[in-house]
Amino acid sequence: MEIEKIPNHVGIIMDGNRRWAKEKGKKTIEGHLAGANRIIDLASYVFSKGVKYLSIYAFSTENFNRSNEEVSYLMGLIVKFFTERAEELDEKNMKIIFSGRKEPLSNRIYKVIQNVQKMTKDNTGGILNICLNYGGRAEIVDAAKKIVAEGKELNEENFSKSLYQDLPDLDFVIRTSGEMRLSNFMLWQSSYAEFYFPSTYFPDFDNAEFDKALEEYNNRHRRFGGN
Repeated sequence: MEIEKIPNHVGIIMDGNRRWAKEKGKKTIEGHLAGANRIIDLASYVFSKGVKYLSIYAFSTENFNRSNEEVSYLMGLIVKFFTERAEELDEKNMKIIFSGRKEPLSNRIYKVIQNVQKMTKDNTGGILNICLNYGGRAEIVDAAKKIVAEGKELNEENFSKSLYQDLPDLDFVIRTSGEMRLSNFMLWQSSYAEFYFPSTYFPDFDNAEFDKALEEYNNRHRRFGGN
């Protein structure tokens, strides 16, 4: 199938890392590592198809409710990933930004985040938005507080610009693993997005799987409230 329509902004809810590991008889942490290792190649391919913005749900505010052992591992994985692979992200010309609350992220993690953002700030090959310690409801509350604090008029344009990042609305949201819910992911930005729920776990969501997603997107007729 010839792909005619390319979404400008794609969101991916990276689900299924733990189930992927369990089905393979591996430890949970190995599933998270496999998911992290999928990110760069997939993002590079997504941008090569003409997508300009990619937002990925890396760690939600609710994920802090998991076991201390798992949370500790994930925080360490984040530091390791963005420390060891920052140069690779830079070489692939991706601009890395982050969405989410600072608290209760450690200063160590925040420093790594700042470093990779600074390193890639002038890159033009696509914007990779990492949703880290992120919640859609929290973002809406924080945007409202920001507007009040700055004394701005409350309208949709100002609200959108007061979110964690000033990005275009999502066109296409993919949630891997077959679960059919948003789980508090970019609620404001996904108002008119198309949704796709492949059964593939995120560690196995490769370039071929993204091509299938694009085919599905091309079969949709986006109405934006019209006929």
